[in-house]
Amino acid sequence: MSPEHTAQNALAAFDKVVSAAGDFRSRPGQRLMAQRVAQTFSEATLGKMENEDGEENKPLRSIAVIQAGTGVGKSLAYCAPAIAVALARKTRVLISTATVALQEQLVTKDLPALAALMDEPFRFGLAKGRGRYVCKLKLSRLAGEGGADDDDMFADELAAASFVRHDEEARMLQYASLARDLSTAAWDGDRDNLAQQPDADIWQPIAAEASSCTGKHCPAFNGCTYFEKRKELVGAQVIVANHDLLLSTLGTRTLPDLDNCLLILDEGHHLPAVALDKFSTAMDLSRLGWIDTLASRARRIGSLMGVSEVADVGRYASQLKQTLEDIAKTVSTLYADALRAPPSAFGPARVRLPKGELPPELVEPLGMVSVMAESFLGVLNDIAKALRAEMKDAPNEARRLSVLYAQLGMLSPRLESVHATAQLLLQESEPPRAPVAKWFTLAETDGRVQIKACASPILPGSTLRNQLWANVRAAVVTSATLTSCGEFDFFLKETGLKDDEATTTLEVVSPFDYATQGQFVTVQTLADPRNASAFVAEMVLALVRDLAQVQHGALCLFTSRDQMRQAVLALPEALRPKVLVQGDLPRIRLMQQHRERVGAGEVSIIFGMQSFGEGLDLPGQLCETVFIAKLPFASPDDPVGESRAEWLRGVGRDPFSELVVPATAIKLAQWAGRAIRTETDKSFVYCYDRRLSDTSYGQRLLQGLPPFARKRLDAQGRVLA
Repeated sequence: MSPEHTAQNALAAFDKVVSAAGDFRSRPGQRLMAQRVAQTFSEATLGKMENEDGEENKPLRSIAVIQAGTGVGKSLAYCAPAIAVALARKTRVLISTATVALQEQLVTKDLPALAALMDEPFRFGLAKGRGRYVCKLKLSRLAGEGGADDDDMFADELAAASFVRHDEEARMLQYASLARDLSTAAWDGDRDNLAQQPDADIWQPIAAEASSCTGKHCPAFNGCTYFEKRKELVGAQVIVANHDLLLSTLGTRTLPDLDNCLLILDEGHHLPAVALDKFSTAMDLSRLGWIDTLASRARRIGSLMGVSEVADVGRYASQLKQTLEDIAKTVSTLYADALRAPPSAFGPARVRLPKGELPPELVEPLGMVSVMAESFLGVLNDIAKALRAEMKDAPNEARRLSVLYAQLGMLSPRLESVHATAQLLLQESEPPRAPVAKWFTLAETDGRVQIKACASPILPGSTLRNQLWANVRAAVVTSATLTSCGEFDFFLKETGLKDDEATTTLEVVSPFDYATQGQFVTVQTLADPRNASAFVAEMVLALVRDLAQVQHGALCLFTSRDQMRQAVLALPEALRPKVLVQGDLPRIRLMQQHRERVGAGEVSIIFGMQSFGEGLDLPGQLCETVFIAKLPFASPDDPVGESRAEWLRGVGRDPFSELVVPATAIKLAQWAGRAIRTETDKSFVYCYDRRLSDTSYGQRLLQGLPPFARKRLDAQGRVLA
């Protein structure tokens, strides 16, 4: 079948679903988006293509970047045609979302409804990282069910772990409870399905991780939660993953091959930030007891396996530990004043290396760290190979050997991080090539000083172009906020798709009538927002005055915890019980209480930080007003952002105009987008930052917002011309 016919049939499948469904209804722009999706996925070359001479032809790539405004119904617009194309081309659809919550929505709501309406049946499955599932072997051992032959299993981790809020008895009771629920099928082993989420220091020791997993050789393999979930994906034509998992598993066989599947990246505006996070590295220079533990285990297990290279482990470990300690002392000396400064509101004391240039004193020791870590990892790899070979040859010893494998695997990721961080810190670049961001942090907890060395790429686009897009044949990237200040350029640069000949763009406008449904109000404070103390004092007074007008539900978004704290303190006694503050309750419970209050006819106002600025769907009376305390510029203490701005200035470019303003525009559009969620909503958006009206970049920010009716007020609430 020709690409044109495939696309036509996929669009026809979409039309049939829309006409057959009561819940799915055609919206302006939705069919246009579905048409572009069908075309994009039909014309790309998938898999290996060879000519008659046996030489591989150059495949045709096809990537569509589609901004679909709120209310378009983008899930149906991409799911129906993509699945129809996949079934026709006998391939699979890989949908990646921003969060596990969005994954769950697709798998539990959208895809089941679609499967019931499409002519040809299809299967779908949910893919999450190993770390979200329990390892039964670890849990049984930590719950006291391991047996006497492996009494020392993970003992070092338990002794060294910082169980700040959990004493030994309470922790053991929690593990026993989890083991009991797992054995009785009251819990399926998925962390996200626990009624109460365990703290990280409880979950980490029992999480299923690749480094400590022996796969089919594990005695718990047949009932392994992770691998049972993996089985569900084998026959699935549609797999729903998330951006973190997608980027974490590049080059592995965890997800479908990107050159032979249809890739959909929903909430694609998150992709650059996820990429920077995934490819950044850090190593602890202070808490190094794990090196001795790992060396001890390597010597013991390597000797049992007859690995001759284990004789060198002691030297590798000793030199590595000593060198890291020396680096910590050098860092403390070189940057004593900066690192001993009081912690800011943004985190621990931090010092960034200008232009990513290492001081000469650190070059040689970091080189030694890289060499020692690489050699140590080589020995661990040899031991792991020997263990896997022995498991294959002696299946009756599988449990004992799996325990040994896991003991090494629990700590080997730390060594891998040391190696990766040292290498990235040593990386140099000559202008105009972008440098690596490099910085050190110092934190003090319970009287113990912790120094960390960190490094990160500064251009997500370059990373994504090399690591992701080089392997992708067919993709659709979509979100409600991909344009910035009315253009796609910033997003395309950030994602590495700028000047990619395979990439097309499409903007599908929202069906909402923003001019009649909503109003954007700019409040002109007298104080300059850059004068934090004066501005916050004046903003809080104006905000409290406007909050008194709320009749049902409202959302108030702050850019700092101090802002929110001052606003809470300024609330009059009559208003305080009506306000729900982020952090006072778990997010799910807070939202539930908000809905209950509004449903009962009461006033309910949510105070939240930046994480509440997207992903919240509060239609109708649940959110009739959105209050934005201040423009959501990025943190001024971000070392990656600082390094990038420094580099841009160094090559004659303006970081504020090129980077800061476009990024802020996307975030502001997200925040304002909480206001109107349906065709019948009526809502106001208040922003207390006069820079929207007083500056040229403020006008650029306004261009990126939906076409609200606009009004200006002074700080006393009087209308301005």
